[in-house]
Amino acid sequence: MKIEDFPEDIRQYIIPTQEGKVVYRCLGCGMEYSIEKLLYTCPDCGQILLIYDLEFDRLKKISGETWRRIFDYRKMLTIPALKGIYLYYEFIGPVIPLDSVVYLGEGHTPVVEANTYMQDKAGVRFYFKNDGQNPSASFKDRGMASALSYINFLIQKGHISDVLAICASTGDTSAAAALYGSFLQPRVKTAVLLPHKKVTPQQLSQPLGSGASVFELPGVFDDCMKVVEALSDRYNVALLNSKNAWRILGQESYSYEIAQDFEYNMDNKVIILPIGNAGNISAVMSGFLKFYETGIINSLPKIIGVQSKHANPVYRYYLEPDAKKRKFVPVTVKPSVAQAAMIGNPVSMPRVIHLVNLYNKLAGKQNVFCIEVDEQAIIDWELIANRNGHIACTHGGESLAGLVKARSQGIIDKNDTAILDSTAHALKFSGFQEMYYEKKFPKEFEITSDPDLINSPVLIHPKDLKKVPAPGKPLEGDDFELFVRRVSEEIAKALELKNGK
Repeated sequence: MKIEDFPEDIRQYIIPTQEGKVVYRCLGCGMEYSIEKLLYTCPDCGQILLIYDLEFDRLKKISGETWRRIFDYRKMLTIPALKGIYLYYEFIGPVIPLDSVVYLGEGHTPVVEANTYMQDKAGVRFYFKNDGQNPSASFKDRGMASALSYINFLIQKGHISDVLAICASTGDTSAAAALYGSFLQPRVKTAVLLPHKKVTPQQLSQPLGSGASVFELPGVFDDCMKVVEALSDRYNVALLNSKNAWRILGQESYSYEIAQDFEYNMDNKVIILPIGNAGNISAVMSGFLKFYETGIINSLPKIIGVQSKHANPVYRYYLEPDAKKRKFVPVTVKPSVAQAAMIGNPVSMPRVIHLVNLYNKLAGKQNVFCIEVDEQAIIDWELIANRNGHIACTHGGESLAGLVKARSQGIIDKNDTAILDSTAHALKFSGFQEMYYEKKFPKEFEITSDPDLINSPVLIHPKDLKKVPAPGKPLEGDDFELFVRRVSEEIAKALELKNGK
């Protein structure tokens, strides 16, 4: 759609211009720092950072109704920089020039309503938001689009050069970092650190295929993260984990898309997502808060973060009802099918504490909750979802298990509508499905295969057939006709088909 075809009263807003004053702000001491250099923690106190637009109030001068029309009409543009997460440019990267934006097709993933059987089984109406349909097949692309657009901006401005971007990962972060980094080569090179044997083969293949330097380390994600932090402290590297505040900024787009998908009506809505490294839940809270403060949405949805019993530090923190007595204690994780969320010391925990307090305060009630689920529920609900038209990953199963648990605890009302985060594509974690079907889960997972959920291929080779086709050796004539007839009969018998002719 051409700009002259847009309504005249919003035409000036459709293609955004650079404005605002964006800074890093420390969550500890409150100090502010320029974004003209890469920062991950406060140089003064070492606390984690968030990105603030000091001129955010300018966005409130435009009515919520006008903002809704701007975003809805902007979707009609064919400008690549505005087709992804930067559709919400003013809220994500108002100082990033459009020609610095890296767009690889991320964002605007589908929201798919569960069928009647699934909704009856869960006891509430719900949808999956399939973030596995991002370019590298996970939600991490949202944050990487933001982080690499920012790095591209710094390169173009001459503030940095010859960038080595590095991250620790349980799989999805490395795939996204390598993909987006490769788009900017040779100005950007990418290295990823993975816990040895703790990443699925499918996930391992992604950064290798994108040309990243891949290093496997003993231990778990938390160990890899400590090494990455040490490297970022001592060497000139760009850290791409969620410790990077630009990652959080890009992941806010998840909230904005949900608001737009539901016509900006957040009444009786519940957002459910795995916690993991706590970056995504931080971003989701931050995004809804921005839309609420500018009147784009009139209410804040409930947000439920889910953790497995095998990696539950955030859940444990909020078990203490008295905020003054709460103390965050990292945990030693156990093996989990929700492998990407197998994190015992989430980097974004300070952001969670800060944003939960703010979110609940503006909502006027407790509106953020933490739910703990067991491994059996995670894998069983994932398999059930995928038997009913979805492509949920194990983390989507974690979200669904959390929905069922929250419904049973009364956190979710029967009149609510839930939107569940399936963070990655199911194929990334197909190995867990294979272990389930073959009853080969190691004991430490605490998973027992339900025979009703097992599905295995059946070889059809009638014993009376002396000749069968083979590669390069096709059957012909009567032999082929006999093969087709006998195999058809065996399949019909297995499926209990009746002859209708």
